[in-house]
Amino acid sequence: MKRIFFSVVAISTILFTACNSGGSKNEHEGHDMNNKNKDTTQHAVTPDDKEVKAVTVAYTNVDAKATASIKEIVDHYLHIKNALTNDNGSEAASGAKAMENAISKLDKSLLTAEQKAAYDKNEEEMKEHAEHIAKNGDKIEHQRSHFVMMSEVVYDLVKNFGAGRPLYHDHCPMARNNQGAMWISEMKEIKNPYFGAKMLTCGTIEEVIK
Repeated sequence: MKRIFFSVVAISTILFTACNSGGSKNEHEGHDMNNKNKDTTQHAVTPDDKEVKAVTVAYTNVDAKATASIKEIVDHYLHIKNALTNDNGSEAASGAKAMENAISKLDKSLLTAEQKAAYDKNEEEMKEHAEHIAKNGDKIEHQRSHFVMMSEVVYDLVKNFGAGRPLYHDHCPMARNNQGAMWISEMKEIKNPYFGAKMLTCGTIEEVIK
């Protein structure tokens, strides 16, 4: 009986500390998140801006109309992120449809050759993940699986072009069955889109993109 008791204590300790441990980042693989950890303990590490690595946007001379279009794309991504945070698959689907439309409206002729190459690198993948999220409003874990990969390409987009405001690169070590996953947020406070209410504040701020 003592052996069983100590085993339970050990497992509980591991689960309690896992959220603040490191995890694999930025792997382009789709994973079903139905088997995510059921621990409901909430954790937060939200250091001050001065303690967070600052990333400067690569292109600062982008045409104003193109900049507005890219900001719209990112705003709809944030719409999806906030819907998943609230465990609302149908709202995430609405945001994804709007993101698809925003992507299609961007006039790439306004970009320089170098800027266009940077944008084109991620456009099709953004469209693909937006389409999957839009069509699966009743399958939130499927949406979250695609949001993992969407977040990585939007991160690249934001690093290149910005979005009219500071954005945070956040990371959850427990997402994707403890493989880890990142997302972009407009707020300093951690709000986890991969677990929603189950572990809302699980995660850390990795960078601020200015």
